[in-house]
Amino acid sequence: MKANAISAEAWAPGRLDVMGGIADYSGSLVLQMPIRQQTSVKLALRDDFICNIHSETSVGEKLSASLDYRELLDGQQVSYTYAREKLKQSWIAYIVGCALVLQQEKGIDFRGADFYIHSDVPLGKGVSSSASLEVSSMKALAQAFRLSFAGTELPRLAQQVENHVVGAPCGLMDQLASAFGAPGKLLPIICQPDKIAEPVAVPEDVYFIGIDSGVRHSVGGASYSDVRCGAFMGYSIILQSLGLDHATIEKTNPSDLPFQGYLCNISVPEFENKFAALLPERMKGDAFLSRYGVTTDRVTKVNTNTVYAIRQSTLHPIYENARVHKFMQLLKEVHHLDGTARLSYLQEMGALMYGSHESYSRCGLGSERTDEIVNLMRSHPADGIAGAKITGGGSGGTVCALAIGEEGKRAVKRVHQHLCEKYETDLVLFE
Repeated sequence: MKANAISAEAWAPGRLDVMGGIADYSGSLVLQMPIRQQTSVKLALRDDFICNIHSETSVGEKLSASLDYRELLDGQQVSYTYAREKLKQSWIAYIVGCALVLQQEKGIDFRGADFYIHSDVPLGKGVSSSASLEVSSMKALAQAFRLSFAGTELPRLAQQVENHVVGAPCGLMDQLASAFGAPGKLLPIICQPDKIAEPVAVPEDVYFIGIDSGVRHSVGGASYSDVRCGAFMGYSIILQSLGLDHATIEKTNPSDLPFQGYLCNISVPEFENKFAALLPERMKGDAFLSRYGVTTDRVTKVNTNTVYAIRQSTLHPIYENARVHKFMQLLKEVHHLDGTARLSYLQEMGALMYGSHESYSRCGLGSERTDEIVNLMRSHPADGIAGAKITGGGSGGTVCALAIGEEGKRAVKRVHQHLCEKYETDLVLFE
């Protein structure tokens, strides 16, 4: 049959992770900024259950795929596990996964569609190409089926696509940032799980600029999953030190557990005084399961043969949360300052970014290329570069730099040009 006319069209941007990153799943405050690059989705509904998906990037790369939507259903029912096995992390899972989630959670009668996707959010750069695709696909399907969403429902459903259909253990930060980010402002999100505060304006002469490292990032990578899992293992050890047994932890709603279920509700002094010494530097999965039995994470599972860096994975989100709160306080106050006091505040914000970057590396989520970029930034403080850090899930992707004034912006661009020439490739600059 022929497809119907276009039923809906929607778009959503990628995001630059300024502060917070991988602390999101532990309940941290994070600060996110939308980027200019975005993903648009047009769709035309069908009634023969065929899904035709056509995707094109800004550099002309084209992908196409077709499938019968009924092949993703277990009988006539939606089963995320069944669909995930059928899709095997294919790129189309991010799109048809939205239909599956909306059928399951909102009751849409989805019978196929033609999807036309255009994106200039580059893949694997740590700027949430997947979230922008999920959010724009969700928006388009919502238009087509005349759905309405309350509060943060749409990004939460988009996260379900990534967690349960794609099979990537991301937090909610990326989808919230793509759905609610405002240009020229940082979006504060307390990831417990989705408390959004008023966006914070960035001063006109302060710039957060992303430099693509050229090293592809994947949130589905083993190291990201291991660090996330290690953080939840550390939380379980802390809970059991407080007298909870693993059976109680398993059957209790996380929000009813100590610290409301989030590591980041433990302050740095309390962590240092009560819990840090309890955490093993490293522990193999089978030893953890034998002794502690369970974590509260519903997305990752403890692998018996993996050795987890539990202490660093646990302390990172606690210290990062403190860094982000301090960063936001300084950003709000810098609007009212000038001269040396203002410069001092911006430099302190930059130092917090460098601290975040170093903590990523201790978790095992650094890379030689992102370290090189951060070190190049660090060598140019007199040129107006105050700070830099790896972003998102780490292990490559993008570095976010804090530049002061036009001089700082030019210095970042010189670093970018140097890297493009050195590696003989076009690296994306996110402004």
